[in-house]
Amino acid sequence: MTRATPLTLLLLLLCGCATLPPGKADPRDPWERMNRTTYKFNDKLDRAILRPLARTYVKVTPPFLLTGIRNFFDNADYPVVMVNDLLQGQLRAFGSDTERFLLNTIFGLGGLFDPATHSGLDKNDRDLGQTFGKWGLKKGPYLVLPFFGPSDVRDAVGRTGDAFLTPRQYIRNRYWYYGQYALYELDVRSRLLSTTDLLDKAYDPYAFLRNAYLQRRDFKVNGGESRHEDEDEQKLFDQAIQDQDAATPPAPSPSTPPPSPPPH
Repeated sequence: MTRATPLTLLLLLLCGCATLPPGKADPRDPWERMNRTTYKFNDKLDRAILRPLARTYVKVTPPFLLTGIRNFFDNADYPVVMVNDLLQGQLRAFGSDTERFLLNTIFGLGGLFDPATHSGLDKNDRDLGQTFGKWGLKKGPYLVLPFFGPSDVRDAVGRTGDAFLTPRQYIRNRYWYYGQYALYELDVRSRLLSTTDLLDKAYDPYAFLRNAYLQRRDFKVNGGESRHEDEDEQKLFDQAIQDQDAATPPAPSPSTPPPSPPPH
């Protein structure tokens, strides 16, 4: 029998305290009350600990070392991309990605450098959640995971599967394992700092993040090749901003007098 963790029980208790915004509910998010509670928990943790640590990390780390660390983790996790190439039947991409992984591992000093990009090899981004979508599995309801953030049911299952495909998962030395894991999470958070201000300025940050995530994942399942992926994802992010602005109620004009009370 599986025991509920104290964190799970706390989130369930707090669900009754979460308030929903006025208006029609989003059909993609039937668990919105629970998701908003989890989002608030993640946001408080991020503001108190993760965001300040990420900003300090970027500030004190020399740019060349910052780039090297990012290259290393990208290369270390690249077998996930290669396995999903095969699962999606992308044999040509599998060959290119295998070449990229070997080139960066051998001549890039374990992935600290990225000679594969300079050689013209594309950098793909595939995962098991995307593979499930390619196979026709429905994504299910939107889901905010504690600590990990936005997801959906399909991607949550895929994230678990991808963890077993990551070579870093099989480091036996506990000090090396937890050390690299902490550095990895710090690196991941530092990459998102550029979007933090936009999220803070959103009328409803929760809805903004939900729209951006779901649009990005739909794009990854239904199209999008590596060569223009960054540009296309930026377009999706801009579209999420437009959607959020459209959903923001207009501020009342100061020059417009309030309506007169109805006559008695």
